[in-house]
Amino acid sequence: MSNKLTAEFFGTFWLVFGGCGSAIFAGAFPEYGIGFAGIALAFGLTVLTMAYAVGPISGGHFNPAVTIGLATAGRFAWKDVSGYVIAQLIGAVAAAVVLYLIASGKPGFEAGGFASNGFGERSFGKYGLGSALIIEAVLTLFFLIVILGSTSKRAAPGFGPLAIGLALTLIHLIAIPVTGTSVNPARSTGVALFATNGALAQLWVFWLAPIVGAIAGGVIWKWLDRDG
Repeated sequence: MSNKLTAEFFGTFWLVFGGCGSAIFAGAFPEYGIGFAGIALAFGLTVLTMAYAVGPISGGHFNPAVTIGLATAGRFAWKDVSGYVIAQLIGAVAAAVVLYLIASGKPGFEAGGFASNGFGERSFGKYGLGSALIIEAVLTLFFLIVILGSTSKRAAPGFGPLAIGLALTLIHLIAIPVTGTSVNPARSTGVALFATNGALAQLWVFWLAPIVGAIAGGVIWKWLDRDG
């Protein structure tokens, strides 16, 4: 089991370091910034690459909501959920620490949002609480359906990580203007610890909505695949 937890740690570290790092270091420069599309692609690539690298060891969850959704669908043991979630949180926080150490080396550094998630005044488009709850729940629901479908025994073998990575890219393209895109409580928690814009006060949304969406996705997939 320790190798699975270590794989989840490294996978989640890479997701936060690569995805949030792209936003922190390369997202805002007008002369060469990668913009929302580049950040979305970065998040997708982190999951795609680590799903191929360590997915065969741990299943490649890298996300507490995904772990809970898979357990709901009967594809993961409930007894192992807490260990996975803890490993994912540690990986996310560790990545945020490294990002902070790098970012703070720039003269005049201010953490600000630090790639955290938010709604209202902390949303790029100033979307409210209701919008944040709905989009995070709906996108996580569909993310779970993609994950469960692309890794099912009836799916073409070997293509699961590609579908999952592309799905996460699409999710970010949709939701960055609304919440900055979470669909992952660990990702939200790691960077919120260092943000100075009050992101911690809104963190509950980025636990509640993705978990509700993931459970719904697990239930729906279990029904869709009932003859599988």
